[in-house]
Amino acid sequence: MLVQAGYQVVEAEDGMQGLTAVGAQRDIALVICDINMPNMNGIEMLAAVKEDAANAALPVVMLTTEGKAQLIQQAKRHGAKGWIVKPFKADQLVAVVRKLVGA
Repeated sequence: MLVQAGYQVVEAEDGMQGLTAVGAQRDIALVICDINMPNMNGIEMLAAVKEDAANAALPVVMLTTEGKAQLIQQAKRHGAKGWIVKPFKADQLVAVVRKLVGA
């Protein structure tokens, strides 16, 4: 969806790979991650990304089947800028990305 909308996408299979990708590529404009991932869940990844001061302004959107208020609040405390519950529409995701990256 995002590639079709003109965005370059870097994919990771789990939270550890996602964290490594964010650390290795400092030109990432936005992170989208799930809550339920192997090796490091989305909340753990979010917290680890935000521990690095260089990522303080990096927007992170959680894209998940989880809709529990407790998880949403936990993600917000760690710096998440958005929460999208699956299933979702492609235009919804693209609109959120455009809003957060300004393009």
